[in-house]
Amino acid sequence: MSIKAVIFDLGGVVLDSPMEIFAAFEKKHGLSKNFLNRLVVNSGQQGAWARLERGELTLDEFFAAFDEELRNAGADISSQELMSAVNDFANLRPNMIREIRRLRKMGYLVAALTNNWLLDDGGTSTGMDVLKAEFDVFIESSRAGVAKPDPKIYEMVLRELGVRAEEAVFLDDVGRNLKPARQMGMTTIKVTSVENALKELNQVLSSP
Repeated sequence: MSIKAVIFDLGGVVLDSPMEIFAAFEKKHGLSKNFLNRLVVNSGQQGAWARLERGELTLDEFFAAFDEELRNAGADISSQELMSAVNDFANLRPNMIREIRRLRKMGYLVAALTNNWLLDDGGTSTGMDVLKAEFDVFIESSRAGVAKPDPKIYEMVLRELGVRAEEAVFLDDVGRNLKPARQMGMTTIKVTSVENALKELNQVLSSP
């Protein structure tokens, strides 16, 4: 079955990775490597981060809840300081934007599928208008009320695109977010570098 749509994660794919901010923050505060990511994952679906990404918490509610999780994990740091650093990370990757535009000119449908959070001004952490205009479909966890890796959000983006899983390619930099997409039948690409990801994408699209 031929590919009709390409779905892009944003942070770590179209935008610089927030994981780089996490790593710098951990180093600055003397935390072990991957401390923050482990805390987020281990806190599960009812953890502060997961609830923030589903739009269930305001930022102030998140700060209080995540500060408590940090303290319980033995880290006396400010989640407000962390999120301020993360919000500053969102630099566009020009090569990815060029590829998205090229794909649309070639007739492919292009979607964004991102876990993000609501801001106090009513916007979202990755919902910049300049970015939304680049995609046919733009799915944000904080507005959808569901986040990766929940299969429901993948079903949502496929439904909005009007394609079957087998007709889509999904690019993400996080392995656990790729697994459900792969199980549904999508072709998946783990983004470790822009250059390698685009090379792999073009191989997928050019294969018979």
